Amino acid sequence: MDITVETLRTDMLAYVQRLRLPDQPGLYRYSEDCAQPTLYSSTYVARIMSLFGALAALPDSERQAWAATINGYQDDDGLYRDPVIYGEGWYADDPLWCGRTHLTGHVLGALGALGAVAPRPFAFLAPYRGRQFLEQWLVNRDWGARVAYTGNEVCNIGRLLQYSRDYHNDSAAGRAVSFLLDWLAEHRFNPATGLWGNGDPDDPIWLSHAVQGAYHWWILFFYDRYPLREPERTLDTLLRTQNPRGGFGWGVHNPQSPHESSACEDIDSIHPLAQLAAQTPYRRDEVERALVRAAKWVLSNRVADGGFAFIRERAYSYGHSGLSNAVERSGLFPTWFRLLSLALIGKALPKHPLGRYAWHFDNCPGPQIWIDA
Repeated sequence: MDITVETLRTDMLAYVQRLRLPDQPGLYRYSEDCAQPTLYSSTYVARIMSLFGALAALPDSERQAWAATINGYQDDDGLYRDPVIYGEGWYADDPLWCGRTHLTGHVLGALGALGAVAPRPFAFLAPYRGRQFLEQWLVNRDWGARVAYTGNEVCNIGRLLQYSRDYHNDSAAGRAVSFLLDWLAEHRFNPATGLWGNGDPDDPIWLSHAVQGAYHWWILFFYDRYPLREPERTLDTLLRTQNPRGGFGWGVHNPQSPHESSACEDIDSIHPLAQLAAQTPYRRDEVERALVRAAKWVLSNRVADGGFAFIRERAYSYGHSGLSNAVERSGLFPTWFRLLSLALIGKALPKHPLGRYAWHFDNCPGPQIWIDA
């Protein structure tokens, strides 16, 4: 590594503080190109600071004020709404793959890191608690060309159900989670690849889409400690997704330069590789080499402002101008995801420089989890 984790910590914590609105607890701009604070940005900063263990250094009153700010955005149906982005861009029709359900999942992780809980139950989930409705909803998802979108949809509902079970003592949500994981283990699953969907696994673009979809279900399985079917085949497939640069993209997010992989494509393979490496000795040496290469690639996506790019030398918008950054500027979403990728690699490789840092993971549904073997 050309940079120590302590230097990374110092630079990144200074970067996120530049995005903070003064005298307004928990409010952050997405990038230095944005003027208004957004709720997503507040959640990303909480997760970044949590990984470094920096939230614990804040006074209790500051963490409580931050959580209160976040909880001020909760709707009566339990979901969270950001008025800056709601009804615009990707969020125009409140789609399940990226609308309020997606935002709420991120909020819950941030609240967990801050030591707080969502105050209202999720009335929105009422139909998904019923087995008949949930089964038909799963059957009707797109398991073909849009399997990656289905990954987000199912994950967003699954995370809310898991949270309702564990933080709101919702037994019906718990039964729904069990049914959901059992259904995924048995349906639309290809035992030859360890993935879901009905595309061509020899097509690298399809394979990337399928891994992006599967990642969102794997984190549901990991959180519940539900064993994956065919973990060896899953590892075989994940190793195939690494590109010559060390990342895991093959042109889904960057067709002009298919080996300049995005923060999403990278973590979608890095997280399951790291977690499974800690659980099975299968192809361990190859997995560790892949993760060492991945660490170098992820670090190469740092930019001068102290954060990370979604894709280098490209502007990026997370579906709205209030969640955007210019070329060679970082944004909070890729900064969080790339930092989380490094932390996961560190957990899987304790002898690596990244592994000598005491990364802090949270016990809340979502991607910022690490399950010890």
